[in-house]
Amino acid sequence: MPTKIEKDAISGQNTTGHEWDGVKELNTPLPRWWILTFYVSIAWAIGYWVLYPAWPLVNSYTPGLLGYHSRSELASDIAAAKAQQQKYLDVLAKSTVAEIQQDPQLRDFAIAGGRSAFSINCAPCHGAGAAGGKGYPNLVDDDWLWGGALEAIQTTVTHGIRWDADGDTRQNQMPAFLKDNMLKAAQINDVAEYVLSLSKRGSDAAAAARGAKTFGEQCVACHKEGGVGNPELGAPRLDDAIWLYGGDKASIVQTISYARRGVMPAWTGRLDPVTIKELTVYVHSLGGGQ
Repeated sequence: MPTKIEKDAISGQNTTGHEWDGVKELNTPLPRWWILTFYVSIAWAIGYWVLYPAWPLVNSYTPGLLGYHSRSELASDIAAAKAQQQKYLDVLAKSTVAEIQQDPQLRDFAIAGGRSAFSINCAPCHGAGAAGGKGYPNLVDDDWLWGGALEAIQTTVTHGIRWDADGDTRQNQMPAFLKDNMLKAAQINDVAEYVLSLSKRGSDAAAAARGAKTFGEQCVACHKEGGVGNPELGAPRLDDAIWLYGGDKASIVQTISYARRGVMPAWTGRLDPVTIKELTVYVHSLGGGQ
């Protein structure tokens, strides 16, 4: 309720004349500097509204008296970045992947570009970390179906694997030994036991011995003695623990019986030559490059 204005005995401040349940309100105004700052802020806001784009309209916005917009700055920044990159792109276009690898600064630039291209074009199959999956090769280990040297990776990226639209594609096909009536089921079982024995996982020595003979007749031409593989033919190693379609016996029997036909697209024509070089250097840098 309103009361008369009086001076508070303790603080020395006047009261406002208001009192609630015996408690009187002191009249303590804001500091003058605060009031001035508040008014300056209001004036600044009004000036901003007038000079710069500020108010949204139905289909546009108020442009402001200065006509400023950040798009022009963005366009300028992008143009500057492209100009900065172009000098490297020009060198990449003229350099072989081996020359790029030998120049630390150029190599770092290529890896950065290749990482971006990989995430857009390759990660859907090989995974974001390039660790692959069933049917999609792991690019960070030491097993390479078609070779892990720079030039070999470049050829694979350029022409693909079994990509019929490219006349220079990597091309080799494993027979479907059961489907094509080249081997009987029992012989395939023996070969699978022999293959398992190459990595010390076989459980039937007698079957493995029989399978070794059949392997020598049917498989050595591509996979070589001891199953060490042949990158020139895209024939994988069989004596380690890295398997593209599974290394358990059932998966091995399935592969021998019906073969596999993995396909990778040829990126020539879909990506420019510089991007393919960047991808090559990036993939090689992942740790498994030879």
